[in-house]
Amino acid sequence: MPPPEATDPFALFDIWFAQAAQSEPNDPNAMTLATSTPDGAPSARIVLLKGHDARGFVFYTNTLSRKGGELAGNPRAALLFHWKTLQRQVRIEGAVESVTEAEADAYYASRPRISRLGAWASLQSQALPSRAVLEQRLADAEREFPGDDIARPPHWSGYRVLPARMEFWQAAEFRLHDRTVFTREGGTWLAGKLFP
Repeated sequence: MPPPEATDPFALFDIWFAQAAQSEPNDPNAMTLATSTPDGAPSARIVLLKGHDARGFVFYTNTLSRKGGELAGNPRAALLFHWKTLQRQVRIEGAVESVTEAEADAYYASRPRISRLGAWASLQSQALPSRAVLEQRLADAEREFPGDDIARPPHWSGYRVLPARMEFWQAAEFRLHDRTVFTREGGTWLAGKLFP
């Protein structure tokens, strides 16, 4: 019987992610998130993975940000993990859905106080006239929410990327890299190899 990672991309991701957590000096959960603008131009940035399971890969953000607007117009995305110390990459592509209100509330409540206030203060992706404007907005939020009970802003939530394709790339000598690709066919994952 083949090992679970041969047929289950989530099991393989769990193994690689755990190894990255041991080897990467900073943010093993950092991933490139690629979306597209309304005219189809690619748009990419680094975000942090905040949860993953057999449903998909979760990150949180201001839904009124550039990425939120792009996902509203085209709810599809690609993710890329690059773990340099392990010479590995994982590429994930699929549709995107919003997390539940309960999931967003739970993660928001787990954040440091200043980060929760920052979700109110920042008009993410909008032009900022000066750093002083952001600092004033943060001070205003601190006055509005003087204690630890800080409501989650209605424009702050999470997204789950639902994989339809996952590729695992392992560097090898002479650029003869190992590439394993999984594609979802209905409820089944099909595994194969790609030329490097």
